[in-house]
Amino acid sequence: MQQYNPFVSQFYHAAEADHLLPEVATVVSRLRDQRAEIVGLRDAYLARRGRAADDPLEDEAGSGGDDPELRRIRLRIRGIVDQMQADVAWLDERGIVLRDIATGLLDFPARAEGRHVWLCWRLGEDRVGWWHDASSGFDGRQPLDTLPGATRGH
Repeated sequence: MQQYNPFVSQFYHAAEADHLLPEVATVVSRLRDQRAEIVGLRDAYLARRGRAADDPLEDEAGSGGDDPELRRIRLRIRGIVDQMQADVAWLDERGIVLRDIATGLLDFPARAEGRHVWLCWRLGEDRVGWWHDASSGFDGRQPLDTLPGATRGH
């Protein structure tokens, strides 16, 4: 059982996490949309190239490197990846862990009775209402009111 994680510098109460949700929801929504755009661009790239094994970001010198449309797609993908990295860094700076972009699942580090737990939130939920311990993940998430010693504030 994990008592302390030396890599976590901030722990949240549910009310603190809730307070960040408007910004967090904006960031996670943008990440989800950008991920979907990258998938579409990758598919367009592969359809134009005609080979499913190519990676648009690794195909600089490959055949088709002179095709302006393929270059445009590669540049657009790079730009989106840069934007996504900035958003993930924003979450990281706050100690928030992005678990799944497609569903907008993330965790806020918290403490309960001296142990490290995660306050769990997913895009579309109006507040942080779930938690799980460090070892169980999403499948072990439980309502926040079952967290020993849980409060919505300090």
